[in-house]
Amino acid sequence: MSHVNHKLSGSLEGALAGGGDPATSPLYVFGPFLKLIVAAGLGSVVMGAAVWLAVLTVVVVGLVYRRVMTWITDGSGGSGLCEDEFGTWAVILNAGITVIEYTLTFLVSVAALVTFLADRFVVLKQSLLGVPAGLLVALGITVAIGFAVNLGPKVAARTFGPATAAVLLLLWVMIGATIWQRGLHFPSVHWEAFSSENISTTLGGYSRILALMTGIEIFANLVAAYEGPSQERSRKAFGSLVIVMGTTSLTMLIVGPAIFALADPNNAEVSVFTQTMDALLPAPLPYLGTLIGVAVLASAAAAAAQGAQNLSLGLRYRHYIPAWLGERNRYGVAAPPVWLMVAVCVLCFLVFGTHEETYLALYAAGVFILLSLTGWATVKRLLRENRRGPTLGGLATLGGVMLAALLTSGATVVIFEERFTEGAWMYVVILPLLYVAFRRIRSRLGTPPTVGDRLGQLISTSYLPQYLGDKLYAGVDYAHILVPLDQSPLAELALAQAQTMARHYNGSIKLMTVLDADAPPGELGATSTVPTEASSREYLDDVQEDLASAGYPATTELRSGTAATEIVAVATAGDVDLVVISNQGRSRLARLVQSHVTMDVIHETTPPLLLIRPTDDWRSTRTRFKKLLVALDGSSVAEQVLPHVHELASKFQSEVTLLCAPEGSQEDDFVQKVEVYLEKVAALLREKGVETKTLVIETSPVQALLAVSKEQGSDLIMLASHGAGGVERQAEVRVGSVVEAVLQEAPCPVFLVSAVPEPNDTPTAPEPSTPAGGPPASAG
Repeated sequence: MSHVNHKLSGSLEGALAGGGDPATSPLYVFGPFLKLIVAAGLGSVVMGAAVWLAVLTVVVVGLVYRRVMTWITDGSGGSGLCEDEFGTWAVILNAGITVIEYTLTFLVSVAALVTFLADRFVVLKQSLLGVPAGLLVALGITVAIGFAVNLGPKVAARTFGPATAAVLLLLWVMIGATIWQRGLHFPSVHWEAFSSENISTTLGGYSRILALMTGIEIFANLVAAYEGPSQERSRKAFGSLVIVMGTTSLTMLIVGPAIFALADPNNAEVSVFTQTMDALLPAPLPYLGTLIGVAVLASAAAAAAQGAQNLSLGLRYRHYIPAWLGERNRYGVAAPPVWLMVAVCVLCFLVFGTHEETYLALYAAGVFILLSLTGWATVKRLLRENRRGPTLGGLATLGGVMLAALLTSGATVVIFEERFTEGAWMYVVILPLLYVAFRRIRSRLGTPPTVGDRLGQLISTSYLPQYLGDKLYAGVDYAHILVPLDQSPLAELALAQAQTMARHYNGSIKLMTVLDADAPPGELGATSTVPTEASSREYLDDVQEDLASAGYPATTELRSGTAATEIVAVATAGDVDLVVISNQGRSRLARLVQSHVTMDVIHETTPPLLLIRPTDDWRSTRTRFKKLLVALDGSSVAEQVLPHVHELASKFQSEVTLLCAPEGSQEDDFVQKVEVYLEKVAALLREKGVETKTLVIETSPVQALLAVSKEQGSDLIMLASHGAGGVERQAEVRVGSVVEAVLQEAPCPVFLVSAVPEPNDTPTAPEPSTPAGGPPASAG
């Protein structure tokens, strides 16, 4: 078993990978906070109380997340706990808020970035042709980040670690400079801050500082990204939280009073953090600090966009959004949600401007709704645990968590009360709309069971060899081969592979052309010059004669109508075992994979398809069937390719690689289940003399298939048209996203099995006691 691992190794690495968003908060939270308390004339009274309240909130919420990380180790974090404790409504509410929060993270990060740039380049505060220069910069950065993120995780992630490391270093330099020049002074708490006259200002300041809590959930999501057993991963993730949130809290406590003393919050030209850097740090360090701030804010925006990509995949697999919204592009990432986010952000900047304060009200409000839900879900679970066997430590933990839940709930109320008219009211409108949309889509697509459950049953039953063997050794034959042609040389590239199959299986070849005079040039069934029936018949007869002279029996069929409809009609008539087709032709087969025609053929055709994708590399048009790369995902649907794998490997003495690329939220032992499952399938192939190896790569299936096929020199990729659960949604999703992307980028021919629903997804042994499973979760 080969297992490729891209896991995080330690807490510091995790802090650098996921801490960019919370680490940037000190760069922009002080401005709105100081403006409020200074304008009220209560700066010296309110400052300490608000800051200490915020730090206390960080501490107690951190303790909550320590429990969450212990219980939920699959990366779903607070969302997973809320689902366990409260049910589906909490998941939908959580998803809706998270969608909003990712967008607001992008907005706040880009707006703060423009503010940082404007601190050094005054021209950004001026207008160009009546348009604020800062607005133009914000729009350009927004679109550029969208492009970068959609080029794949490596492009965007190259700056995450360095930028986060740089901003953490900047914060520690500011802490050190403050202590060096001003001594170590924590803000003083004046109890009059809580008097009836001052409490509203104190709570208002507190609500503005609470933006430093944004991004804390990411550390619970990182649990699944670490190496080691679940409890070790939990400990490492909490260590990452301590590193980042500890740094921001110390910045609030030590640098905060210096910012209050040295900066003028009414100075509209320079932000308070930049003013403090200029006062504390020797040149050119303040300018270097500005560059660091710009870099980390850009990376935080990119991380938010990547978060939206990953969220869309999770929502898609759980059937909460349409499949197209989670479709992966050629780089293996979901592009539609990023461009949707970019469009929303561009609209917001155009309508509301580029001041980060504009968006902070919504920003903090959503965060604390989520934190409150997580807090009370933690309380609920601890209550259940203490009822089973109360201990002094357990009761103390319960008390601390209840304090955290009360604090976060109170903070939520404060934020909505203080900032309802400033934008928090939008949650009352947006959340119900998202909730209804998610519920309706889920109702239409159905509830996806888990593929992990199926694998657990598969690998635990002694009936597995017989169950898989029945599938693997099911007889298949390729004696009748269909080759659609369009009179172009590129389309005729399919003939060589058709002859290879006919030679090995003593088969015959059926040549067909579809006359479609109504189709525009560039679509299957039409040329720039509409062919006549006579010329088409002459062409087919000529190709048939060439095949006959080479010893291959061939027949011809000329049809009129819609190309996809006619190809499917011939392929499904009962006398076709294999369709061999080139996916690019000079005219009618041009852009075949991308066209609706091809997807209709794949969707409707029962026989398997051997697709040739011509490129400049000769390997793209030829296969000797010697190195087969087979995609499996643990579902019975994907297993429909196995009879063809066994047949081709036995006939051509092929080397077989069974590949699985698990992704999304999986249970803690999912990878281990996959490894055992693949080994059992491989063992059955080896029993028949087929050289077989297995490979698990924890990345996207598209990236894994393309990378492995190139590295190993595979000459054929074999897979089913839909992944786990996707076959149940064929009415909405004609071809799985993995298949679509592979067909566009594959370096070699692709053997595609048109998947059909299977009523019995897990093996049922002859004994009635054998457990039966449900259908798998969606992966395609």
